[in-house]
Amino acid sequence: MYKIPGHHHISMITKNASKNNHFYRHVLGMRRVKLTVNQDEPSMYHLFYGDKTGSPGTELSFFEIPPAGRTHRGTNAITKIGLLVPSEASLSYWKARFEEHGVYHGEVTTYANHRALHFEDPEGLRMVLLVSNGAKVEHWETWEKSDVPAEHQIQGMGSVEITVRRLEKLASTLTDMFGYTEISRTDDEAIFQSVKGEIFGEIVVKYLDGPSERPGRGSIHHLAIRVKNDGELEFWADQVRARGFHSSGIVDRYYFKSLYFRESNGILFEIATDGPGFTIDGDIETLGEKLDLPPFLEERRAEIEESLQPIED
Repeated sequence: MYKIPGHHHISMITKNASKNNHFYRHVLGMRRVKLTVNQDEPSMYHLFYGDKTGSPGTELSFFEIPPAGRTHRGTNAITKIGLLVPSEASLSYWKARFEEHGVYHGEVTTYANHRALHFEDPEGLRMVLLVSNGAKVEHWETWEKSDVPAEHQIQGMGSVEITVRRLEKLASTLTDMFGYTEISRTDDEAIFQSVKGEIFGEIVVKYLDGPSERPGRGSIHHLAIRVKNDGELEFWADQVRARGFHSSGIVDRYYFKSLYFRESNGILFEIATDGPGFTIDGDIETLGEKLDLPPFLEERRAEIEESLQPIED
């Protein structure tokens, strides 16, 4: 059986691409590695941020939906994103940086057994910085032009929190189908790791009864988990089908291939290949600086560019 090596990316909703761009590039210091559009709705921006090359496991992506209302928080949703930083000293650096930039944040505390600093982006997306203790994604690369010093830069995704009514259903999907290891359990929380002992593939599942979340700006659309190649993706497509989950089938996203499915609580997962990656149509030095389109949309470039509002830096 193949193993899931960790998270691939996570995708959210933003109301304003310019403000989103400013926060993730100039406050969080991440690199915008791809400026493109939603391939299913090309009038909508799709922005990707990550390390120097947008390595799998470092990518945060946002769909711009200008009419998006506020998120009504609830259960059966992906509710928090962990981002890795190198050290406890990094948490102190980030706390001071958040205060300087007026970012809503808490105090340094502990989350899922890791030293942590909770914060929110300008649209209320809930995130938490977690001390990696050297556990960064193995292919993470420093972004030399970041506004954040290399010794404190975000090193990719850590624990992702999912809140559900039926914890056991999600636990079964993670352990029985994908081979995650359950490392802790209480009455209302369980923690799973795709690679035992490693935070970069960790999922924190919390139990909460009540109404489902109503998504809006600052909500999380889906979590993508990694597979190395097309053969592994086909294997997992068979597993999803065998367990009776409805799926999209394999979709070629040009930068990677994917399969989407919803588990029993309605949480949307994507399974995505590591390659070919964001350098397939861009030079490393200029990634994310211009609008890139997959080949099947290139003939519509003029129409697409006309429908998009320029992003202010």
